[in-house]
Amino acid sequence: MSALRKWLFTGLLVVVPGVITVWVLRSVVGLLDQTLQILPTNWHPDQILGLHIPGFGVVLTLVILLVVGAIASNFAGRKLVQLGDAIVGRIPVVRSIYSSVKQVSDTLFSESGNAFRKAVLVQWPRDGLWTVAFVTGSPSGEVAAYLRDEFVSVYVPTTPNPTSGYFVMVRKSDCIELDMSVDAALKYIVSMGVVAPPDPVATVSP
Repeated sequence: MSALRKWLFTGLLVVVPGVITVWVLRSVVGLLDQTLQILPTNWHPDQILGLHIPGFGVVLTLVILLVVGAIASNFAGRKLVQLGDAIVGRIPVVRSIYSSVKQVSDTLFSESGNAFRKAVLVQWPRDGLWTVAFVTGSPSGEVAAYLRDEFVSVYVPTTPNPTSGYFVMVRKSDCIELDMSVDAALKYIVSMGVVAPPDPVATVSP
């Protein structure tokens, strides 16, 4: 029985990562393939080739993103984006959703943004318990006026799903900056501490 148990867990260790990877890739490719619906039916690769080849939606999505990025990077494109923002900003309800999403995306994807650029250790959910969090910025406006000390805004992700979590403001002096990269910290969180980041001391060459 011990041998069977060992073989079972060994098989799981080999098969599960591959199965989950394939499932995630198929889900992403299937979602992006929906982009093909913007094309006329006669232009669909399925109609032209006579068979379904997954992945054309990924290529089309990348092409659209590159074209939009190229257009929005010049002066005329920026003016068009500003005009679109102004139009959407006049639509009730829609403007609230759009402005919130835009602020988050500008913070996350802007080259000058600092969100999720640094991993820190914070005491959460109470003193004496530590977890890994990500610095997202600094409090500002009315919130900063009430906070007398120097605070930072951090995102505390949940495990094993880091897409949900908590937004808290912590004293900067109570945060311990980590040398690990954001990717290493995310792996550490998703694996529930099983995949430990490399020791920075051990990686320094003598």
